[in-house]
Amino acid sequence: MLEPARQAAHIAEIAEDVDVVIVGAGVAGLAAARHLTRAGLTTTVLEAAPNVGGRMSTEKVDGFRLDRLGRLLSTSYPELRRTPGLNSLTLRTFSPGVLLHSDGHHHRAAAPRSARGALTTARALASAPRLPLPRPQRGATRPGPLGGPLDQSRLATALARLATTPPDQLLARPDRTAAQALTTQGLPARTVNGFLRPLLAALLCDPALQTSSRCADLALHSFASGRLCLPEGGADTLPELLAAGLPPGTVRTGVQVTAVSTTTVTTKDHGELTCRAILLATGARAAARLLPGLHVPAFHPVTVLHHTTDEPPLTDPALLLDADRSGPVAHTAVISQVDPTRAPAGRALISSTVLGTPPAAAHLDATVRAQLARLYGTSTTRWELLAVHHDPEAVPAMPPPHDLRRPVRLLSGLYVCGDHRDTSTVQGALHSARRATHALLTDLGALPTTLEEPLETAETAAA
Repeated sequence: MLEPARQAAHIAEIAEDVDVVIVGAGVAGLAAARHLTRAGLTTTVLEAAPNVGGRMSTEKVDGFRLDRLGRLLSTSYPELRRTPGLNSLTLRTFSPGVLLHSDGHHHRAAAPRSARGALTTARALASAPRLPLPRPQRGATRPGPLGGPLDQSRLATALARLATTPPDQLLARPDRTAAQALTTQGLPARTVNGFLRPLLAALLCDPALQTSSRCADLALHSFASGRLCLPEGGADTLPELLAAGLPPGTVRTGVQVTAVSTTTVTTKDHGELTCRAILLATGARAAARLLPGLHVPAFHPVTVLHHTTDEPPLTDPALLLDADRSGPVAHTAVISQVDPTRAPAGRALISSTVLGTPPAAAHLDATVRAQLARLYGTSTTRWELLAVHHDPEAVPAMPPPHDLRRPVRLLSGLYVCGDHRDTSTVQGALHSARRATHALLTDLGALPTTLEEPLETAETAAA
């Protein structure tokens, strides 16, 4: 807590009347601040934590940049292009598609970019040999997780069709769980279980696939029409870019909000602020504490383990999925091959994601190392564990029926945004911020000509 004299000065500094107070400096709150600032409104962003970014944070350890959550982005996310300040964001892409590990071999599964590329992709999938591990395992092998040539052709065609289907058509389909929908894909069980299930689990952070099938279709649409990617330098690069473009003094960290109304924000140690409108951009649970009765979804836990070693166990900058589901790790990658800025020279950074409740802490690293040894085909005994990050409320659940357009305008002067109002992705968080600011600007009569383009529906933008 600040000393009395410094606290009084700090209160005076932030208590000047502004048009909009935003509570929460995650990507949704910062994106909203950029939209409102561009529209000519004065804005203050209050954040209880000492840093901006929320769940998009990165720990710096001995030259390594370690994402706490490690969410995957896609180059096809529309809001990465439409959010002011992100035009300079550098995205580091994984190899096209994913790499599947099954029965001691790696199998390439590439996503077509268009219907025109479906035949080419199908032929490539059908003719692609299994990729041996650095130390191939002996013993009988079975067909790869993509099935035979005909199965692979069907898969490539299905992905191409998804890539060119408008999202609003995908969302017109009946909504059920993703697991239920997979049984009607017209693909063999081996392809579904060996490829689509582990892929969707990675994209949705939902190993049981109880997510809305519409949201699952949108995730596959993004996968098939773009490339999986990460922000260069760490996840926190994205929120820091947004914050850097705001007027000096806009973002105030270390300020805990205790109550809100349509024109007043009360803080624990920094007095009361008045404004014309308030936008809650916190997580769902924090928002509900300030507005009792607001929906709080269930959450998917996520645990990320970061290891380092001298030599990369895989030189391919690929996302590696365990098609056999032989352990707790859902996906892993040599992140330093994807983004060399995340590790010091001469060191490899391997990041692995465990979905759901992880093994007991005492056994977690040993269990994960054993699985990674199988996935990479090398000993992990001498790997160094850099960090383990666990978040029991990492990703809001999206069970069916899921409303991709949860209200962002609660009443005139009070608004809410975040990934719990759209899809549980960075795309959803950014799009909810634009929806909320559009509603706010309309209520204040401040909508400028630069924002008068029709705001696409969530059905169009949530892909």
